[in-house]
Amino acid sequence: MNLGFPEMLFLFLLALLLFGPKKLPEIGRQIGRGLAEFKRASNELKGQLENEMRLLETEDREKKISPPPPPPENTVAASAETASAPAEPAALAAVATGAPANAEPQISTLPATDHPPTVTTAASEHPPSPGPGVEGA
Repeated sequence: MNLGFPEMLFLFLLALLLFGPKKLPEIGRQIGRGLAEFKRASNELKGQLENEMRLLETEDREKKISPPPPPPENTVAASAETASAPAEPAALAAVATGAPANAEPQISTLPATDHPPTVTTAASEHPPSPGPGVEGA
């Protein structure tokens, strides 16, 4: 709704005739207060809507970040064979030390001390060489 200067002038003169020069400033103040209150209420409503949208987006992101569901029962990762077969202790120790899985564990035969015996594998008996140009001890 575009009001040009002639339309505004007509409305002002009509209001002046209807309400008189004494009531016109009071009516203008009331209209101004009403418009300010409407603007404040609309800004408050807009802020509440934006906060709700932000909360919904945060909840959606949290749902997307949640851990994935477990794989179906008939997949390779969750098959009954791999899930029910316990790992061999020697294989676990070999993985931890980097030794071959078929290496036989050996218990050291040092004199009795306060320390418990150590378990070594065949691959860990020979320490790595110190490097080129360095003489061994």
